[in-house]
Amino acid sequence: MTRPKTILWVDDEIESLSAHTLFLEEQGFTVERTANGDDALALLRRQPYGVVLLDEQMPGRRGLELVGEIRAIDPAVPLVMVTKSEESGIMREAIGIQMDDYLVKPVNPRQILSVVTRLLEGDRIREQRLARDFVLRFRELETRRGGRLGWREWVELVAELAQWEVKLSHGDQTGLREALSTYQSSLHADFAEFIQRSYPRWLKEPSGDRPPLSVDVVGEFLTPVLRSHGKVLFIVVDCLRLDQWETLKPDIAELFDIEVSHYYSILPSATPYSRNAIFSGLFPLEIAQRHPEWWGEHDDESLNAHEAELLNEQLGELLDQTMDVPYEKISSPSDGEEALRRLPGYLAKGGVSVLVFNFIDQLTHGRGEHAILHEVARDASALRGLTRTWFQYSALMRALKEAERRDVPVLLTTDHGSIHCHTPATVFAKRDATANLRYKFGEDLRAERKQAGILVEDLRAWGLPPMKLGVRLLLAAGDHFFVYPTKLREYQARYRGSFLHGGVTPEEVICPVALLTPRGG
Repeated sequence: MTRPKTILWVDDEIESLSAHTLFLEEQGFTVERTANGDDALALLRRQPYGVVLLDEQMPGRRGLELVGEIRAIDPAVPLVMVTKSEESGIMREAIGIQMDDYLVKPVNPRQILSVVTRLLEGDRIREQRLARDFVLRFRELETRRGGRLGWREWVELVAELAQWEVKLSHGDQTGLREALSTYQSSLHADFAEFIQRSYPRWLKEPSGDRPPLSVDVVGEFLTPVLRSHGKVLFIVVDCLRLDQWETLKPDIAELFDIEVSHYYSILPSATPYSRNAIFSGLFPLEIAQRHPEWWGEHDDESLNAHEAELLNEQLGELLDQTMDVPYEKISSPSDGEEALRRLPGYLAKGGVSVLVFNFIDQLTHGRGEHAILHEVARDASALRGLTRTWFQYSALMRALKEAERRDVPVLLTTDHGSIHCHTPATVFAKRDATANLRYKFGEDLRAERKQAGILVEDLRAWGLPPMKLGVRLLLAAGDHFFVYPTKLREYQARYRGSFLHGGVTPEEVICPVALLTPRGG
């Protein structure tokens, strides 16, 4: 709602403020003046005002006594206390009842103008500045389209785009948001080509110039914190996109100093592969070789049944000692309450404590299954809002507060992100092909259109266990989701507009990993 450029100034010495009134009117504001609270309430009942300037010490009712009645008439009107009193008690009372600003007389006209401008036009001024900054930066970013970026440049670019996505989500920036979305989509083909060219080389030459991958998270980010502090809370939030992370940062920054790095999820960018790689420090091929009993022809959920054992094994090798790390997987409110009950004991012991939160992944999958979630989280902006609302009242936030209270550093990351999918891609395969929508293993597997994804013939070169003869992997690129010719309409209707993962977009592959250091520490 745009409020009018009108000011109601309530002060028993209003005539002495004529110079202030004249100055404000010269700046384009209409100023209505009254000397007592009853007349002010009558004026407010007749018409809305942009701002109310309210004296505290007037004959009859004090200014603070009028606040409740003013809010009852117009709950959203900004209120500014302008008073001679310098008593801290009055200032604290004004802050307590949520006055929008507080000025002590004598005030000069420009002080009043500054406050009124901020309250009435601050949002518009900030939006104009944001739009101007984005347009200038967007021109620079456009020059990078089609260029051959290295892994570091991809991280910098994608992280910056996520920040712009969050900034532009507020206010009336529809055109700029569409331009940003179009630009992000235009990068998908370049990123798929980059991954197809680079990923096998990263695995073949692990000591070469490659990004941190899922297998490096514990060794490169977690163990240094453990060595330097002797204790760390390791939190993995399943399926957390970079833009969702940007949305959570302001709340986290109230408790912790934040140092953000990034890594690349292994492929497929899906929980059975990427999260196992984090906890084991191994690629799926290596897990299958070392623990064949844990990695066979199982469903996706059972493939993640041994995360705690894999982490203990990895930490034991990295630290050269036997480990028994407390590990909690939180998939429901009751899981969260139980984990929070045990968390103080874990943190008091020191070492590593692990919490895995599945809510965002459940939300992402559930959105495709339930109409109400599909409507509530209709796009990336709505999904971010829902994520932040959950986070502010979640077991995750309470766990962070407990860690901050006990001066325990936190390493927070995710296993992969997700992509908003709109384009069905027809695939052909034998009946035993896997059912995943963003990646498929199968015999004689192929996509109708080559640009829909990356076809992997040599599974070993991509760190994956070999399967029976003829089995290939197809990884979705862009916003494609895989459908079969026989179920084309059913899958289109069911999954178009879903947030999915497992493919090769920056939104799925480039992940945040944040060191949170308690501010009191």
